[in-house]
Amino acid sequence: MLMLVSPAKNLDYESPLATQTFSQPELLAHSQLLIDQCKQLSPADISSLMGVSDKIAGLNAARFGEWQQPFSPDNARPAVLAFNGDVYTGLDAASFSEEDFAFAQSHLRILSGLYGLLKPLDLMQAYRLEMGTKLKNERGDNLYQFWGDIITDKVNDAIASSNTTALVNLASNEYFKSVKKKQLNADIITPAFKDWKNGQYKMISFFAKKARGLMARYIIENRITDVEQVKQFDVAGYSYNESLSKGNDWVFTRKQEA
Repeated sequence: MLMLVSPAKNLDYESPLATQTFSQPELLAHSQLLIDQCKQLSPADISSLMGVSDKIAGLNAARFGEWQQPFSPDNARPAVLAFNGDVYTGLDAASFSEEDFAFAQSHLRILSGLYGLLKPLDLMQAYRLEMGTKLKNERGDNLYQFWGDIITDKVNDAIASSNTTALVNLASNEYFKSVKKKQLNADIITPAFKDWKNGQYKMISFFAKKARGLMARYIIENRITDVEQVKQFDVAGYSYNESLSKGNDWVFTRKQEA
């Protein structure tokens, strides 16, 4: 079984590392092409392109300028310990054991606008380049066109090496669009997380994002390889709701007021 998650905008390059184990991203040659282009952008260009403040644009211009190979623990950090958004709060990789990291390395992948597809322990230098960014490049008008079939092929490789046909999609629509579903050699399971609010179940972004990380952690901690066992997910009050689920769209709900 393979899981896919999105990256996060917020990064953490300060906290102590939970492991000294690391790996190298496989698609750095493609990342270098994007970086070479991004290094030509002024902070004003970045602000306009990404719709961010001048301060964030300046920070990312500096990141692009400082980005360089080769990656080492001195200038980069394992991706799963560098991203710091809601999904990663739920995942809480900082408390993983070495065995957890090893299982995650085989069964979890992180989609990325800059790096394409990352294993959890792949070293990563700081960046911000969301998959939906309309960055004109030598392969097209945006990052979806830049990555083309590359991410999909790597996901298929990861599925094959995990000896499964199940893909648990815990990524956002923006990022999962970079994967060409019809070309995947997998049965795609898409969990959704809904909270009881004002008399009905609703997807509340903050809780849903955190729940994606909680589910990934649940699968990792319990070493789940049979996708049907994912229906037993019962963390933070969630449970599988058969009546709201349809086909491979699995809905997990909790009744407490959000």
